[in-house]
Amino acid sequence: MKITTFNPMILTAQAGDTIELFQALGFERRHQKTTIDERTAANVRMKDLNGFNVDVVQVDELPQAMTAIRMNVDDFDEGFALLSEHGFHIVQGGKVTDTGSSKSVMMISPSGFGIVLEKHIRKD
Repeated sequence: MKITTFNPMILTAQAGDTIELFQALGFERRHQKTTIDERTAANVRMKDLNGFNVDVVQVDELPQAMTAIRMNVDDFDEGFALLSEHGFHIVQGGKVTDTGSSKSVMMISPSGFGIVLEKHIRKD
């Protein structure tokens, strides 16, 4: 399995405020996905001039913001198996999200930190 990107992801009910903060820090919007799991959501990918990335995701149900690591891989099943072998478990009610252009799942480690495992599905 090859890791293709690895960066922080902030999940928050106040995505607009968080995006404004990162814009003030020099980050620019690069990509936005607006439909996830058949609901309207905002997942904004941002990048600064040094090449650092951060993702900001609007999650209305969260009582407070949380940060996870976004890890894109070239083999979702292998990544899932590796994290599972190290004690990670799925959150989101055990659901893997497939948007057609990506497959992802948030997994929590035994000590409590999160990794959002993702694979982009490229259309030839």
